[in-house]
Amino acid sequence: QVQLVESGGGLVQAGGSLRLSCAYSGRMLSAYAMGWFREAPGKEREFVATISGRGGGTYYTGSVKGRFTISRDNAKNTVYLQMNKLNPEDTAVYYCAASSGSSPMAASLYDYWGQGTQVTVSS
Repeated sequence: QVQLVESGGGLVQAGGSLRLSCAYSGRMLSAYAMGWFREAPGKEREFVATISGRGGGTYYTGSVKGRFTISRDNAKNTVYLQMNKLNPEDTAVYYCAASSGSSPMAASLYDYWGQGTQVTVSS
């Protein structure tokens, strides 16, 4: 059974940092690309970052480049999203997802999803 469980969300002031974690289990997910998406109130779910199964390739949406870093530790079956210089526009529910594709940016190409963790950035 595949499970993805996010943690690390919370309330932070603008300019602060948070590190999200996503623990995954089942179906050889260590070989899957892992992605982070976010969904703000009234907005569609949007791509944030993705990392290849071996961790060699990473891609980011433009608004988080230079501020967010995605990484993974396959020995711990965990993927991380380090978020620095947060601003109120980053407020959203953040979702972890797994894809058998090659680090896709489209949510429709992800096979498994976590339940999400809330990130709130106050001004």
